[in-house]
Order: sequence, then C-alpha cells, then structure tokens
Amino acid sequence: MKEHFFQCPYCWEEISVLLDTSVSKQTYVEDCEVCCNPIEITVAFQDGEMIQFEALNLEQ
Repeated sequence: MKEHFFQCPYCWEEISVLLDTSVSKQTYVEDCEVCCNPIEITVAFQDGEMIQFEALNLEQ
C-alpha cells in the first residue's frame, strides 16, 4: 500500500488515499474526507511505481 496526496476536485483541500500497488490499473469512487463528495479515482502502476493518477469530479 502507498499513501498518495492530491487536491479534491470539489473543495480543493489536500486529501490522501491508500493505493494498492499490486493492482496494475484500477478505477473506483471514494468520498472526500473533507467535503464528502464522491471522487472517481483512476490509478495505474508499473513495477510498483505510479504511472497514472486522476481524481475526477463526478458531477461534471
């Protein structure tokens, strides 16, 4: 597991998520720990290193 910090696309606060580096590509929804809005997170790893990270506003 790897902790990653990013800005919430709703409230712009810095939040963190724990990411599983053993899964090469994943997309899931997680609520912001500050404003509670849903964020679609897409992340990809190659050889244990993050190669892609997106945190999208689901209300766009």
